[in-house]
Amino acid sequence: MPKLTIDGIEVEVEPGMTVLQACEQAGAEIPRFCFHERLAIAGNCRMCLVSMERAPKPIASCAMPVADGMVIRTNTPEVQKMRKGVMEFLLINHPLDCPICDQGGECDLQDQAMAYGLDHGRYLDNKRAVEEKNMGPLIKTFMTRCIHCTRCIRFAEDVAGVPELGAIGRGEHMEITTYMERAMTSELSGNVIDLCPVGALTSAPYAFGARSWELGKTESVDVLDAVGSNIRVDSRGPVVMRILPRLNDDVNEEWISDKTRFACDGLKRQRLDQPYVRRDGRLEPATWAQALGAVADRMKGVDGSRVAALAGDLADCESMMALKDLMTALGSPNLDCRQDGAKLDPACRAAYLFNTTIAGIEDADACLVIGANPRWEAPLVNLRLRKRALAGGFTVGVLGPEVDLTFNYRGLGNEPGALAAMAAGDHPFAKVLKRAQRPMLILGVGALARPDGAAILAAARQIAEETGMIREKDGWNGFNVLHVAAARVGGLDLGFVPGTGGRDTEAILQGATQGEIEAVYLLGADEIDMARLGGPFVVYQGHHGDAGAGRADVVLPGAAYTEKNATYVSTEGRVQLGRLAVFPPGEARQDWKILRALSDAMGVTLPYDSLGEVRARLVESNPVFSVTETVQAASWGSFGTAGEIGSVPFVPPIDNFYMTDPISRVSETMAECTATFVQTTQRMTGTDG
Repeated sequence: MPKLTIDGIEVEVEPGMTVLQACEQAGAEIPRFCFHERLAIAGNCRMCLVSMERAPKPIASCAMPVADGMVIRTNTPEVQKMRKGVMEFLLINHPLDCPICDQGGECDLQDQAMAYGLDHGRYLDNKRAVEEKNMGPLIKTFMTRCIHCTRCIRFAEDVAGVPELGAIGRGEHMEITTYMERAMTSELSGNVIDLCPVGALTSAPYAFGARSWELGKTESVDVLDAVGSNIRVDSRGPVVMRILPRLNDDVNEEWISDKTRFACDGLKRQRLDQPYVRRDGRLEPATWAQALGAVADRMKGVDGSRVAALAGDLADCESMMALKDLMTALGSPNLDCRQDGAKLDPACRAAYLFNTTIAGIEDADACLVIGANPRWEAPLVNLRLRKRALAGGFTVGVLGPEVDLTFNYRGLGNEPGALAAMAAGDHPFAKVLKRAQRPMLILGVGALARPDGAAILAAARQIAEETGMIREKDGWNGFNVLHVAAARVGGLDLGFVPGTGGRDTEAILQGATQGEIEAVYLLGADEIDMARLGGPFVVYQGHHGDAGAGRADVVLPGAAYTEKNATYVSTEGRVQLGRLAVFPPGEARQDWKILRALSDAMGVTLPYDSLGEVRARLVESNPVFSVTETVQAASWGSFGTAGEIGSVPFVPPIDNFYMTDPISRVSETMAECTATFVQTTQRMTGTDG
């Protein structure tokens, strides 16, 4: 490894590092604007200039690779003068917008100007002005502030895979813009706001909403998909003002999707903030005692076999555990967390996990995607696939509809029958998987929600076994199920599935239609066909007035994911903790507490009174809940039911990325995105029905 001397200290660093990274490893602070660890090197801003022995002029440390014997000085008077000169040039055209700029308090230019700026300006000409650009409903532009670091361009091209940003003009006339003067068509576009070191690109929904120092900051996890992105919830009083990413290299690195970032305005709209009871065909406000009493009275004497419960996509593990225990106390085996009807096998944990892990994608060398569109179902997983594809030596085959995944792949058609040929080794892509050292497959949950889902699951298992994806000796498991619901893996882990002789989702709905089910408890379950719940008594517990609340006979207001301390399990089986950032509105309460109070009213009191006791019950039900923030490998087994696979083409479960749950469906920002990106695309392609 190369050794170099930095400010008189000899350090040994990894080969391939830049001088800037070596200096920071040695404890020297190097200012920068254009350099970013996850983007290609540009060397634009020249703020990172350092002095190198025997070099004829200062070097840009971000673009210079380390070499053995280098002697670097980072804090000499000459280097200080260079940096002050660069800062003076950067501020020549920068407007004095700090008092009104949303970046104020979080601005790299502000911070570094304090250290390297002059106390006066020598530039007497007028500052230039640049007109604003249209980057869509999410990004507000103030391009006069732009310092041409090109971070946004490099992110769009290298990371997001939508090369729609670039620079036009030269010198003082250079401008950053979208090539076609239209919105950025990426589901990750909001990340350029975090990357921008000045206030040129800011959040449009958050614009002029608050100052950073006014906000309470809570570390939590996202639940609007199953990836489990690490986030920071910024709130002021009872309102969530914005969502920002947290660094986690194993999950989301430092990126989040636009839905994760911007759908938070849905948390304050169409909320359930008090109980309701249906009287004379109308839902009317009620007290908690009246609502719980109405449920207890109606279910008194009802046989447990005629009671059912369904858990929705945003349910937390504590509430599902409490509901399961309540149903068990009532003698009901009819419960299910798979409201989409996916034929997942709860008996084998490896059968429903993303076993390779998200970070493990970077170790694979071939991938088969079955019936999924990872770009919309899990943007951060798609980002890892793109990152691995760009590194080379990674062949991706997609069996499903042709979609733009932002990287090159081999289309294998949309004939589900090809799975049988792959399992038998007769398909050309099966040979690609067999030749690979670490092959993997990604099975979309939409493929399992079909009537032949169990047969597809069995065929995928056989492909994994026949092509060498399962090698427990060296810790490689290439079989992966890509979930779209944050509650799904947690529900399967704690056994929120039909008991002996119990009904699954389809059977519950069928029983409700035929009068065999008298009462149905919906724990945030809004994605089912409510028209099939015509006869039974329906209790809905949730936080938004979505489809379930409209059908319910009793509505119990719960807490959203930012309003409770709760446990979720991601698609890769990582147990994560969401934390309370703001309190639920009005009379809404945390979900497990509602079920505990209901059990009291029904005379079957649940045996826990605190969150700690509920979590102890989770660990009792499944030891995986005892370890958080770590993926625990699951043992391989036999799962799925061999059978005939139909000829109906695969259809991904998401047709509108921006509206997939009760929160995003009432978000004004997501409505604007739907109008801008989804409906416009449908009109252009003639697929708007």
